[in-house]
Amino acid sequence: MGLDQHVYKENQLYKFLLLSGIILIAFNLRPAITSVGPLMSTIRDDVGLSNWSVGLLTSLPLIAFAIMSPFAARLGNRFSNERVMLWGLFFLLIGISVRSISMIILLFAGTLLVGVGIAICNVLLPGVIKDKFPLKVGLMTSIYSTAMNIFAATASGVSVPLASGLGLGWQFALLVWVIPVVLGIVVWMYVTKNSKTTTKETPFLTDNDTNLWKSPLAWQIALYMGLQSFLFYVTVSWLPEILHSTGMSMETAGWMLSFTQFIGLPASFIVPMLAGKFASQRMIVIALGGFSVLGFSGLLLGSSPIALFISIILIGLALSGTFALALTFLGLRARDAKQAAALSGMAQALGYILAAVGPMFIGFLYDITLDWTVPLITLIIVAVLVVLFGLGAGRNKLV
Repeated sequence: MGLDQHVYKENQLYKFLLLSGIILIAFNLRPAITSVGPLMSTIRDDVGLSNWSVGLLTSLPLIAFAIMSPFAARLGNRFSNERVMLWGLFFLLIGISVRSISMIILLFAGTLLVGVGIAICNVLLPGVIKDKFPLKVGLMTSIYSTAMNIFAATASGVSVPLASGLGLGWQFALLVWVIPVVLGIVVWMYVTKNSKTTTKETPFLTDNDTNLWKSPLAWQIALYMGLQSFLFYVTVSWLPEILHSTGMSMETAGWMLSFTQFIGLPASFIVPMLAGKFASQRMIVIALGGFSVLGFSGLLLGSSPIALFISIILIGLALSGTFALALTFLGLRARDAKQAAALSGMAQALGYILAAVGPMFIGFLYDITLDWTVPLITLIIVAVLVVLFGLGAGRNKLV
């Protein structure tokens, strides 16, 4: 009986730490990127960069996402998802630490490592959820996408107060995000050691991987994820500057970016559960797409504080909802955990190539026009494309 109780307690501890570990991974998937947006102008002026090159601080992680995503799924197949996600956290720890040193080469090198670490965890987490919670994909996606957005929003809001209000400078305002990474490493060391997953030596390229690239549905999911990520990372990078151009202070603009993400929390929680209840998710795609188009149109046409505030609410709901829906597609459209990881790898590889272009391209458009009109029209066009590919991805079909 004593042995049975001990085994029971071990199992309960493992389950608790597995759930805690998933939430901690989610906590670490965005702050290292969203904390940069409100500090872009400070970093630009301190280090001496142009608008397009400071946009690299958001684009470089996305380039790393695109390059690493296919390899992350295959590494997870070979060494176990848990172990490889632990490696991802170590990359993230090193990247955040190196990036916080005020030298251009270390700033960009650390940013690249941040991208590698997040890419690994980004790709493998849907596979872990499909494996450990196969009947609760919608619920678990709701939990981790909401946790992700809470920390993403917090990071945007506290960046300027930490850097300026407390006088820590942009370096320490970015460095503070090693704290949740260290907590994640501690938990995942236990989870990895006690994982019940049996790993097999598998080739790096499987039939699953090659077949996905021939699937129209997989392409539609990838383009849906990529274009919604384009909108998200452009917003994270440039919304404070867009709002500042209307006369808003940079600190207030930083908090408005934070509010954009906080207001989206209900959408990030409700959308995956709602999506799981319907065979087709097309109506959800259309509703979220409408919010997105109206929101960016409001930034373009609205000048009053009320119009800007309503636009920010609509953008927040749209960005959180579309991202959560993209994550849900990875589980709903896959046949099993391995295919979920492979689909996640493909979607994020192709998707983040598009997303990586966003901050640099929008920065470039602003550099040549010296106005936010053309960049905002571009975002409205991308929002329409998100709907078009979402209508394909939302069909009741498996890859």
